Amino acid sequence: MDINSYLVPGKRAHLAGIGGVSMSPLAEVLHSMGLSVQGSDMNDSPAVEHLRALGIPVAIGHAADNLGEADFVVRTAAIHDDNPEISGAVTRGIPVFERAQAWGAIMHGYRNALCISGTHGKTTTTSMATHIFMAADADPTVMIGGTLPLLHSGYRVGHGDTIIAESCEYCNSFLSFFPTVAVILNVEADHLDFFKDLHDVEHSFRRFAELVPADGHVVANWDDAGVRETLTGYTGSLFTFSERGADAHCHAENLVYTNGLPSFDVICMGQKYAHVALEVGGEHNVMNALAAASAAYVLGIRGEAVERGLATFTGAGRRFEKKGSYHGADVYDDYAHHPGELHALLTMAKALPYRRIVCAFQPHTYTRTKALFEEFVQELKLPDVLILAEIYAAREQNDIGISSNDLARRIPGAIYCPTLDKVTEALRAAAQPGDLIITVGAGDIYKAGEKLLREN
Repeated sequence: MDINSYLVPGKRAHLAGIGGVSMSPLAEVLHSMGLSVQGSDMNDSPAVEHLRALGIPVAIGHAADNLGEADFVVRTAAIHDDNPEISGAVTRGIPVFERAQAWGAIMHGYRNALCISGTHGKTTTTSMATHIFMAADADPTVMIGGTLPLLHSGYRVGHGDTIIAESCEYCNSFLSFFPTVAVILNVEADHLDFFKDLHDVEHSFRRFAELVPADGHVVANWDDAGVRETLTGYTGSLFTFSERGADAHCHAENLVYTNGLPSFDVICMGQKYAHVALEVGGEHNVMNALAAASAAYVLGIRGEAVERGLATFTGAGRRFEKKGSYHGADVYDDYAHHPGELHALLTMAKALPYRRIVCAFQPHTYTRTKALFEEFVQELKLPDVLILAEIYAAREQNDIGISSNDLARRIPGAIYCPTLDKVTEALRAAAQPGDLIITVGAGDIYKAGEKLLREN
């Protein structure tokens, strides 16, 4: 079935998992297109309440009766065929589409489809690109897997000829997209509940690159070994960026850090394109900014818009987001859930002028924790105080028999907490003036920090 024939005013769409970070904006976009939208989710949430406020009905829990008179169903990658709404739709002959197919169909109508991919850094880079294109008055449509303060949400419906979309490799979702510019930030082993190994991940990213038409561009991080391996022999239009490698099409010069924040010149094709002063720290954010600037360059955006856009970027929601202060300690939250992301976050944090780093980490999924166990052990030795919440199951059952306590036994001084309430207690006991407290993970670890702050 062709999803395009269903994305028309008057059709009734049922979104299974409607509260998800890219499903709730999809619901709003479809609603704004004149479709009748409804959905279901396992849990109530602020996103669900927001959708209800727009007049979109949301059922809590999954049941075949939730389908009502739906013309078609859109599901997240985490919802499988045995879900009662999916099996119920199949039984009734109601077409079922993947979330990525819906976004792909939407972006097919844009002249420029800027799709930003990578094992990590996607949300931040997509957010940076949004700031740049907004500063350039390009009026873009945007889909981000997180909240951007500039938009007060994770999406925007513009009237320009550009769509900017965070593009995830999980379940090969991004292969349903139609990129005219495909950014590849990094390629590492992740989502090993779906991919067989790193080679399988690289194969998926190569297929993503090959979706770009002859007049488009692949924008690639040439400092990343996985990206270089992925694009070996690629014959399409390739635009590379590097932190310091002058052989890349784009690189940084005159890079300096002031109070942990970087500023640098962006050099494209041998010429100064822009001077960037970031309001977010860390070497990883230098690379994210170079990626966003490179994408802007190949799409003809002025360097001045890059400067203004990045100067106003202070981070995306749950990306080193300041939540408040507790007894003289600053409390932040971050979405990092892969060893590479942890390394970038914690090395950046250690460069900031805090007395100690107190990290409460919640691993995300049993398969990831097992597959990358040794890498997690190494990175989790970086903070001064480590508090480990139990693993966040997400879409999985613990058939492996693994626990965060297994990590704690390998890391001297680590504190294992079986519940979030225990995490809050441990944070309360550890907090001292001058500390940086970070709650870290892609699950609900942020609730432990928020509970601590409510005690103020």
